[in-house]
Amino acid sequence: MTDSTWGAGGGAGSTDGPAGIVVGVDGSDQSICALFWAAREARRRNSPLHVVTSYTVPIFAASSMDAGYTTIDDALIRDGARQVLDDAVQRISHYGVEVVPRVETGDAAAVLLELSEDADLMVVGSRGRGGFVGRLLGSVSSALPAHAKCPTVVVPLRTAGRLPDSGIRPPANSPDPDTVHHAVVVGVDGSEQGRAASLVAAEQAQSMNLPLRILCSLPPFTGSLAWVPAPLDIEALHAELREQLDAGRDWLQSHFPGLEMTVELVDGAPGEILVERTAKVELLVLGTRGRGGFTGMLLGSTSQSVLHHAKGPVMVVPDHDDPRLLDRANFGPMVAE
Repeated sequence: MTDSTWGAGGGAGSTDGPAGIVVGVDGSDQSICALFWAAREARRRNSPLHVVTSYTVPIFAASSMDAGYTTIDDALIRDGARQVLDDAVQRISHYGVEVVPRVETGDAAAVLLELSEDADLMVVGSRGRGGFVGRLLGSVSSALPAHAKCPTVVVPLRTAGRLPDSGIRPPANSPDPDTVHHAVVVGVDGSEQGRAASLVAAEQAQSMNLPLRILCSLPPFTGSLAWVPAPLDIEALHAELREQLDAGRDWLQSHFPGLEMTVELVDGAPGEILVERTAKVELLVLGTRGRGGFTGMLLGSTSQSVLHHAKGPVMVVPDHDDPRLLDRANFGPMVAE
């Protein structure tokens, strides 16, 4: 039984919303990859899948002063959106999941954010035609992962090789699917948000019957640490972080006693480490904010690079309360808040 705010078949908000998985589609190859990833996840969770497309009606200003404004026929645009939606639903008909098609009117990001109120999981591609996925890394690049009320999975086009039944040809620089390790990785930095994300990552790994890798990156020493009054003892810092990570693993293991999990402490820039790992694992999980490491960077300057260059699915977990966080201090040292 899951203890998280979200679980298969029940959203975080009211029961009137789209409990289950919501995937945004616009007919692009990127959105088709997201669609097939979401269909697989819905089948695995035995969860309904809401396949959603959104449109807005353009308004054009005439050149002459007395012409005013004109709009395109709403019915034509809606029919086009419906065609995109019907094609998407047909593509995944063999998955045997409960599919709920939806055509929505309005800004793509706003539509997704509203639907996230009651969803268990949001899924989008990394780029697209200007609908859902086109906006995700556009002018509102931080809107969905930063403000969604449930976890969001961003599926890049380079994931196509892992989804052969999608019929989408992966880019030439995509990772070889045969080299992907069957594991879930969660990036942590000692923050409460990172710990909350690790709980969701553990649930995901357990439900996928995969091991969990807990990963922490120690950025290289730079001039930004020039204020440190004493010489930085890297070995001592490693030992301290290792002790905290091991204690965090013991705490997480207490809530998931049957789950295989390991801890890894690596040197390197977190953004580069994140991108590298997305090519090698089934799923990378991050919190929305933290101390400036993995989770803290997700909405900072490095976040866009990670999402733009990710080579595999990335799950972003919003900040949320979880009662299991309360007993973390019982398992050993932790970074002071």
